[in-house]
Amino acid sequence: MSTDSTNNVAVSIEHVWTRFADTDAGPGKVVHKDINLCLDKGEILGLVGASGCGKTTLLREIIGLHTPSQGEIFVMGQSLQHLDEATQRKAALQNCGILFQKGALFSALDIFDNIAFPLRELGFTDDKLIERLVLMKLSMVGLTDKDAKLKPADLSGGMIKRVALARALILEPDLLLLDEPTAGLDPIASQDFVDLLQQLHQELHFTVILVTHDLDVLRDLCTKIAVLADQQLIAFGTLASVLAQQHPFIQQFFHNTRAQRVFQHQETLHG
Repeated sequence: MSTDSTNNVAVSIEHVWTRFADTDAGPGKVVHKDINLCLDKGEILGLVGASGCGKTTLLREIIGLHTPSQGEIFVMGQSLQHLDEATQRKAALQNCGILFQKGALFSALDIFDNIAFPLRELGFTDDKLIERLVLMKLSMVGLTDKDAKLKPADLSGGMIKRVALARALILEPDLLLLDEPTAGLDPIASQDFVDLLQQLHQELHFTVILVTHDLDVLRDLCTKIAVLADQQLIAFGTLASVLAQQHPFIQQFFHNTRAQRVFQHQETLHG
């Protein structure tokens, strides 16, 4: 990829195939067939697909935790596949913030140390700087200095997501990856999290890729949607353009009774 062509591109996925090898547990399988996608900086991409279609695997490939069997992925113009493991890990930590499903906080650490973890992994040793950065991120996600002393077991589901988001943002990454960020939250907590993410996106201008089945998130937050089915990327674009596709999975997911209520405004505009 030329420098000019990557200036405004956050993530470029080029002819990616993912195959899992045979194991004693069973035969391998092809997960992705020739996936191509180009996402501009500042976009919020919702990644949709049936269970087992390879959404989380694609996230893992974007941050270098899994290498595609074929093809290449560029993040902010850089391909992790040509870096040694240590450099690849450092680049992923610096460029990407990750919010895992259910938060994935360290239960033995308090909230402060959970958020500080990426800083210490990169070798930060200035305790005053670490404290300032951690408390700043806590404030950004709507939590207080007192919350820093709590353990994950003391938190509600919504607070766990906020702490996980603060940890994902601690290095001020260009790219934020979220795996089912509103899963397990009640409607109020879910909307609060969406509003928070939208506010932070407007302030910090990062790029977001999120795996979700939440129709309201797709409607209210995402500027682009990518749909995986039949091992392929069957749709990529605005919500209106995805709703216009005739693929059976899109009809099933985006045009059922509940989805029609959620997306009624977009469908009216498209019509």
